[in-house]
Amino acid sequence: MSRPDTSATRLTVAELPARKPYRFDIRPDAEALTALIEDLELLALRKLRFHGMLEPEGRDAWRLSAELGATAVQPCVVTLEPVTTRIDTPVSRLFLRDYALPEVEGEVEMPEDDSTEPLGKEIDLMAVIRESLALALPDYPRADGAELKNADFAAPGVTPMTDADAKPFASLADLKAKLDNRDDET
Repeated sequence: MSRPDTSATRLTVAELPARKPYRFDIRPDAEALTALIEDLELLALRKLRFHGMLEPEGRDAWRLSAELGATAVQPCVVTLEPVTTRIDTPVSRLFLRDYALPEVEGEVEMPEDDSTEPLGKEIDLMAVIRESLALALPDYPRADGAELKNADFAAPGVTPMTDADAKPFASLADLKAKLDNRDDET
């Protein structure tokens, strides 16, 4: 009897064992890493490993419990220098056959439990990896010591706009305060 491929990323639900956990250990190849780097706008991605198991829950649900580990390199939001981040995060999903988004008067509302997903004919573990990695990455990575200082951008011969110029109501508040002070003096 042949052993199942535990590194497959696209699993057909009908072929999963119905009564015992399906264990997986995925270390994407260079092509898959390149696709993730492009999708997530990273500079590099190393040591990516996604391992865990899928367990049947009744006849119409599968629970995924896994660990995602990776080393990602992103550009610093201030200097664009490479910023390396180590990610080690648990991942859990519940795939339900009768999944339905809650609807409120014609609008779709996000459910409170964001780990629940619809169960189709396949479970795409690469999609789970992509989403989990995207959520775990820092939104605004900064290189050590990088700080945003005042920057003046204007065409030659033009006075650059300041923060005070961008707040026109601040000058109205100052004018009101002066008028209020003048009224108090009289």
